Amino acid sequence: MSSSDEDFPDDYVMYCNREDWSDVTPIPQDDGPNSVVKIMYSDKFVDVYDYFRAVVHAKEYSLRALGLTEDALRLNAANYSVWHYRRDILKALDLDLYEELNYVEEVIIDNPKNYQVWHHRRVIVEWLNDPKEELEFTAKILDMDAKNYHAWQHRQWAIKTFNLWDDELFYTDKLISQDIRNNSAWNQRFFVLQHTGFTEDVIDRELHYVMNRIKIIKNNESSWNYLRGILQRNEGGLTSNPDVVQFAEDLYAEGVHSPYLLAFLLDVYEEKCLANLKAEDFAETEKKFYDICEKLETKFDTIRAKYWRYLGESFKTKVLAAKVDV
Repeated sequence: MSSSDEDFPDDYVMYCNREDWSDVTPIPQDDGPNSVVKIMYSDKFVDVYDYFRAVVHAKEYSLRALGLTEDALRLNAANYSVWHYRRDILKALDLDLYEELNYVEEVIIDNPKNYQVWHHRRVIVEWLNDPKEELEFTAKILDMDAKNYHAWQHRQWAIKTFNLWDDELFYTDKLISQDIRNNSAWNQRFFVLQHTGFTEDVIDRELHYVMNRIKIIKNNESSWNYLRGILQRNEGGLTSNPDVVQFAEDLYAEGVHSPYLLAFLLDVYEEKCLANLKAEDFAETEKKFYDICEKLETKFDTIRAKYWRYLGESFKTKVLAAKVDV
C-alpha cells in the first residue's frame, strides 16, 4: 500500500493493455506548454493516472473504477482527489463500508502518518455512525509509534464524538506505565479530564497520581508539566496545595536538581511572593527564588543561562511594580 511501483504483483498488466478498459481513452496530465520542472513519473504511474483522469471526467462510478483508485493509491496514498473520488464511488454503489474500513486499515498500517487516509477513515466511520473499532485500531497504530499525531487526533475525535470516555484513563495509565516519558499519553490523560471534569476529588487523585510517577523518574518534563496543569485547575494556582509544594521542596532538599523541578519551584516562589508582599516569610521566599535562579544559570541548566538571568531580572521588576501598587 505504500507509494511505490514495487507494491504491484509481477503479473500486473498496464491499463492501456487491458481489454476490459479498451473503451476508455486515457487523459494525459497537462503541465502546460512551459513546465518549469518536469517530473519523471514511472510508466506505471502515468498509465494509472491517465486512466484515473478519464474515469473522473466521465463520472464513472463502477467497481472497475474503485479498483483503479486502489492502484492510484498504491502509487500515491496522499492524493486527496483519489480518496475523494473513491468516496463518491462507495456512496454511488452503496458498497459495504465495513469492508472499506478493512481496506483503510491496511493502507494506514503502511502509511501511518498520511493525513488523507486518516481523513478517509473518519468519513467512513461518520457514515457508519459506528466507532466500535476505533479505539482498538488506534491503539494498534500507537503500539507501532506511541507519538503518532494522526492516530491520537483520530482517537480524540472518536472519543469526543461518540462519548467513549469510560476506559480512557485506564488506557493512558497503561501507556504511562510502559513509558513514563510518553508525553502523548500524559496529554491524552489531561484531554480526558478536560472533558469529564476537574472536581476536587479528581484533582486530589491526579496530584497523587503524578507525584507517585515523579518519584520514579524525577527528571521527566511530561510529568512536571502535568503536575502544573492539574494545580492550575485549583483556585490559588501552584501554591494551592501545600502538600505538593512540600513534595517539591523535599525533593530539592534531597539533592534532586532536575531543571523541571527547579523551574516549578521558581514559579511557586514567584506566585507566593507576588500574592502577599507583606507575608512574614516574604524575604525568605524571595531569597529561595534568587538562589534557585542562580543555580540554574550557573550549574544545573547552563545552556539556558541567559533565560534564567532574564527570569531573575523580570521577577525583580514584578516585585518592585507590585510594591508601588500596594
